[in-house]
Amino acid sequence: MRSRLQTHRKAGSTKVGSGKLTMERGLAQAFLSFTQAAGSLEKSYTLLQNEVERLRKELRKANAELDWSLQENARVRAFLAQVLENLPCGVVVVSGADQKVQVLNPQARRLLQIPPEWNEASAGTRPELLAKLMAADAGEKENREQEWVEEGSSGSGPIGISCANLNGRRGSGSDRIWIIRDITEQKRIAAERERAQQSLALAEITTLLAHEIRNPLGSMELFTGLLEEAVANNPETRQWVNHLRAGLRSLSATVNNVLQFHAQGGAQLVPLELDRLLREVTEFLLPVARQRGQQIKFENTIGCVMIQADANRLKQVFLNLALNAFRAMPPGGTLHFHMGWAPQYPGGLVRVDVQDEGRGIAPELLERIFEAGFTSTPGSPGLGLAVCKRIVEQHAGAMEVQSKPKEGARFTIVLPVAGEKA
Repeated sequence: MRSRLQTHRKAGSTKVGSGKLTMERGLAQAFLSFTQAAGSLEKSYTLLQNEVERLRKELRKANAELDWSLQENARVRAFLAQVLENLPCGVVVVSGADQKVQVLNPQARRLLQIPPEWNEASAGTRPELLAKLMAADAGEKENREQEWVEEGSSGSGPIGISCANLNGRRGSGSDRIWIIRDITEQKRIAAERERAQQSLALAEITTLLAHEIRNPLGSMELFTGLLEEAVANNPETRQWVNHLRAGLRSLSATVNNVLQFHAQGGAQLVPLELDRLLREVTEFLLPVARQRGQQIKFENTIGCVMIQADANRLKQVFLNLALNAFRAMPPGGTLHFHMGWAPQYPGGLVRVDVQDEGRGIAPELLERIFEAGFTSTPGSPGLGLAVCKRIVEQHAGAMEVQSKPKEGARFTIVLPVAGEKA
């Protein structure tokens, strides 16, 4: 009995030991599995963290790029807005079926006379010129500039207007842009260019005619001299010859003015005696003075002086001044030529005064008398004094005038001296 119990106890003990061992093995296996799973989870967690960090960096980079893009977009928009604000032409943009104004820059406001405070959101009524602009149908004239001339607070002046459809469609619902330009200056330049071309053509014709007239004038002057010798004993006929010679010389001076005014070449300066040139001029003018019942006198207080000059051009200066003086003086008047030193540069500059006893020049005309085309004598081309000033400047000299009404006029010419001859 006792041995059975002992045997039974041993068998039970063996079973308990075997179960415990199995449990321990299961627990060990479970712990190992848990450890492996924990390691796998830890590795996955690490990978997840790395991926999150990578995504975070990419997000930061994307956000930085987005911020830069937004800033650049804002900068570009501000720059384009500044360009639009300062464009020298007007820009008007409308869109949608209701043709709402989207863009209206300051220049467009000025040209279309739109008040600065006007905007379509707060004021439904559009200004007159803006309404007229938007009502105009570009049609076949799209992209072709049209010209408007409008009167308004900004003054009258032409403006050029061109229109284009932004989305390629035509009609009232299309997006359109107008470019508006102030073409006042453009029209002025075009008009000046046209006047210049007309003046050039007129100058060419005038010069050609002057050349054609001057040739027979020389022959007529020669024949008049021969005729004067032939009628030397006939006072009445000689008087007619004097009138003829005076007219020819006045006409010759006018022709020479035209040629000198349109001459392209410079003066050919050579040494010459100024006093001799002035004596030749006064002798040439004697028939004109006699024909008008006037006198001409020449006074030289410094002797013979040499200058560098173009004799024909310088003679033209004194001829022009003398003929103007004869026209301004009544019969019996005297024209005075005086040659002396310029007070501020004695010995270096010679001075020639041409003084008449005529009606004088009004003060308001003194500043304009040297302008080409300006004249107070009906029928005169107004080239004489302009030619005088140009020729004197070609000789490195200066020219001025002093005059008072009813006290005559005195023209002073100052020229550099090339040398003095005793």
